[in-house]
Amino acid sequence: MMNTKEKQKIQTEFKEKMDYDELLNCMRCGFCLPSCPTYIESGKDEAHSPRGRIAMMKAVVDGDIEPDEDVKRSLDLCLGCRACEPVCPSGVNYGHLLEQARDIIYQNSNQSLPIKAARNMAFEHLFPNQKRMIGFTSLVGFYQRSGLQNVTRKTGLLNLFPETLRTMEKVLPAIPKKSEMQNRPRYLPSLTEEKKKVAFFSGCLMDTVFMATNDATTKLLQYAGCEIIVPETQGCCGALHGHSGERERAKEMAKKNIKAFEDEQVDYIITNAGGCGAFLVDYDHLLKDEPNWAERALAFTKKIKDITSILIELNFHQLDLQLDEQIITYQDSCHLKNGQKTFMEPRQLLQSIKGVEYVEMKDASRCCGSAGIYNIVESEMSMQILEYKMEQTKKTNAKTIVTANPGCLLQMKLGIEKEGLSEEMEAVHIVDILLKAYENCNRLTTSN
Repeated sequence: MMNTKEKQKIQTEFKEKMDYDELLNCMRCGFCLPSCPTYIESGKDEAHSPRGRIAMMKAVVDGDIEPDEDVKRSLDLCLGCRACEPVCPSGVNYGHLLEQARDIIYQNSNQSLPIKAARNMAFEHLFPNQKRMIGFTSLVGFYQRSGLQNVTRKTGLLNLFPETLRTMEKVLPAIPKKSEMQNRPRYLPSLTEEKKKVAFFSGCLMDTVFMATNDATTKLLQYAGCEIIVPETQGCCGALHGHSGERERAKEMAKKNIKAFEDEQVDYIITNAGGCGAFLVDYDHLLKDEPNWAERALAFTKKIKDITSILIELNFHQLDLQLDEQIITYQDSCHLKNGQKTFMEPRQLLQSIKGVEYVEMKDASRCCGSAGIYNIVESEMSMQILEYKMEQTKKTNAKTIVTANPGCLLQMKLGIEKEGLSEEMEAVHIVDILLKAYENCNRLTTSN
């Protein structure tokens, strides 16, 4: 519980730091309500809607209410999916307001020792340091390969953990060996006529847990005619920090990435994770008040492009792509659609694959409930949202669910497992299915 001193400090900083003009932009029209998963799943509780949360933020600034536990709870329950932004007639930047408010609250309120220790470990020591990330994920890989996983499952030790974590353990991909994660390529030539020179943002989890998907991404870029630079000094994008009330640390990570890429003479900086890409294109906003970084951040953001966008630009969808006959559907990454404004490109690519029938899922752009670590810290709401998503998925009769973000991928895998559909349905990242479709028709080899 917040004490009086904490509430006073939070209220003061709300007045000093919140973008009041942005708060006033909200006309309370309610266009955002049908797009908000937490508003729908909470039984249409205004406190869990975008306009309700903005009203609370403004009320705290105006001194009409205290920043109490109810305010914090409402903000914590928000997925941060930003589905309210595209439908807002006033163009309210809700995501920016949410990050500002969470940062103020979390930086000025005491937390229990276990939560404080967990946040410190994740935000200060693990995600900002790729060597530690490699070390941590390699332990998970050892657990998978050594037989410990089988022993843990047979002895029932996993039953000590919440159901969501138990299911998540089942759907994690095979983790690469530590030596493989440490020896990543830094330059890759085009395998066809060179059309673009690009840099690749490899990320933290994407270059460890999802390393195979990163490799598929660079191979697709090579086939599409790209020369690729992968800067060694890049790191985590900082999205988890920015969304969780750790904006100062997020700024540090943004500066590190800008430095890593700004001397590379490339046409684009390519991303393959919707959540990372959306935060990267927001670096100009994150650093707008820092004179030495604002222009550099803007130059950086102008080069960010999702893998699906560059593939369409380079006419990859006009090449021979083929898979076995099947129905496929697509689950939007919220941040790819709402943050990077990339919506049609993934669909165009999937619809160009011969042998497949593409079926659009109802509410494909509604959040799946992953939202970073939301499915762990807000498991009940996350599973409610996932249940609806799986209902719509099953109606498509799809064999394959395609998405474009690692969190969404794990969430959909989790949904498949919970529904008992693992024998008849799979979830894949879009680059993995595109690479398979291309190599089915084109037997090129690389000289990596």
